[in-house]
Amino acid sequence: EVNMLETPPYVSEVTATSRHYVDRLFDPDPQKVLQGVIDMKNAVIGNNKQKANLIVLGAVPRLLYLLQQGSSSSELRTECAVVLGSLAMGTENNIKSLVDCHIIPALLQGLLCPDLIFIEACLRCLRTVFISPVTPVQLLYTTPEHQTVLFNHGAIQNIAPLLISPSYKVLHSVLLSVLVDGELLAQVFVRMMQRDQPVEMQLTAAKCLTYMCRAGAVRTDDGCIVLKTLPCLVRMCSKERLLEERVEGAETLAYLMEPDVELQRIASVTDHLVAMLADYFKYPSSVSAITDIKRLDHDLKHAHELRQAAFRLYASLGSNDEDIRKKITETENMMDRIVSGLSESSIKVRLAAVRCLHSLSRSVQQLRTSFHDHAVWKPLMKLLQNAPDEVLVMASSTLCNLLLEFSPSKEPILESGVIELLCSLTQSDSPALRVNGIWALMNMAFQADQKVKGEIVRALGTEQLFRLLSDPDTNVLMKTLGLLRNLLSTRPHIDQIMSSHGKQILQAVTLILEGDHSIEVKEQTLCILANIADGNTAKELLMTNDDILQKIKYYMGHSNVKLQLAATFCISNLIWNEEDGSQERQDKLRELGFVDILHKLTQASDPNLCDR
Repeated sequence: EVNMLETPPYVSEVTATSRHYVDRLFDPDPQKVLQGVIDMKNAVIGNNKQKANLIVLGAVPRLLYLLQQGSSSSELRTECAVVLGSLAMGTENNIKSLVDCHIIPALLQGLLCPDLIFIEACLRCLRTVFISPVTPVQLLYTTPEHQTVLFNHGAIQNIAPLLISPSYKVLHSVLLSVLVDGELLAQVFVRMMQRDQPVEMQLTAAKCLTYMCRAGAVRTDDGCIVLKTLPCLVRMCSKERLLEERVEGAETLAYLMEPDVELQRIASVTDHLVAMLADYFKYPSSVSAITDIKRLDHDLKHAHELRQAAFRLYASLGSNDEDIRKKITETENMMDRIVSGLSESSIKVRLAAVRCLHSLSRSVQQLRTSFHDHAVWKPLMKLLQNAPDEVLVMASSTLCNLLLEFSPSKEPILESGVIELLCSLTQSDSPALRVNGIWALMNMAFQADQKVKGEIVRALGTEQLFRLLSDPDTNVLMKTLGLLRNLLSTRPHIDQIMSSHGKQILQAVTLILEGDHSIEVKEQTLCILANIADGNTAKELLMTNDDILQKIKYYMGHSNVKLQLAATFCISNLIWNEEDGSQERQDKLRELGFVDILHKLTQASDPNLCDR
């Protein structure tokens, strides 16, 4: 019997004759194989049940194997392509099975063969596969290799003249595959975005210019972007347009202006865009569709796509400018919408909502007001429980901002058991999540009371803390040093932590100062030593550790001023006159030759270093 994971609804039983066709494909005699393929071709024409049977029995991988074998005769390869084309003519499920077996790369490879009849069979089959709505068209040109192959084979030179063709059908399909730079193309696209052109064409031309702009072929301040593409995409967001057009318009506009603050500012004052997007949450159907019951039903089912697009566009709009963020948060019920978006069933909507929230959380003003008023942190914390990585990265970045010292949400978040959650992020395989986890802890430890700091050290565990201090990712290392520096601030805290973990901390510090690290990393590490030198009892740990003192001496003579300054700070904290034992410490440092170095540094070219 055949083991089927998923039985397509129309296969009641797999007949013995179908099995016979597949068996013949494995015959050692090439002539019999060829005859088998020809018989199979005749059996499947117009017979959907037979097609489904053969697919279930595994005919496709074998046909693809024969089609790709150099040893197969040209006739056999062609017949295989014809049968595959016939199978593709069946149901959408058939096409899915073919695509899953990697038919597309195999057929594309076939186009390199010198035999024209075979090439034609491959092209016919490719055409059938790509016409189906279930095939992802991007497979053809999303990889740089494919784009280059298309370009080198004259795709642009041959396609561009068709753009001037009077046939709308030709135009539209041609446009979709032009994604390479070219001077004149831009002007052709601009004409296609005129309001008297079909909407679908306007939108596709705008997408092409958007891709050209993001690829660097057209500047962001070029008239065809600022005066044509951007306004065209904003028009697509109006509630007169169909749901698909509004979704695609908003998603494309978000992508167009993502890296450019000027475009964000222009879009934010074009046609009341910010308010227009609020309608994405209220009216899934366009004004013109009110009488069409089928359309209304369709739009209700797809309303979540509109919400996703609106969140994405808001995120892009608000990623840099304070005034735009204010405008967004002041749009009716905006914060409530984001909050409900964070718990929608669609993962894509949740991701878009958290991206929007992250964009707005970059604003000190918003953190102090709307974020606090709406207790945004609650759904955010919920979202952080077992979400996929891309959602986690965005959500934890937002949490980092909510934990800044001026954010009123910091207190309630602390009480909600966030420390455990962040500590678990620091153990992730993803560097981005480790950075965000440790960054949030660093923000949390800033000017925190002893209780919170103790919680962090306990929850993170010294073992994990020291593992992070040797993390291969520099960002993780920098944030971990930042956390340590924040933990070791104010004297009682410094003395308390050093009395329990001093030995391990100094060991880690020594390793970093000896290691091959950037100036930033070493500067941060010396700042930690300067903090330790400011403790009462912690000072003695440094004074009795000759290795560390030699390291400080070495960095005082370093070629980089930042490191010299940080190292000199350590010494000035150790010899401060008003403190117990300062005399003995000064004597010891004198013996170790620190005075000579200090003399030398008074001649330094950097005024700060001289003063210090």
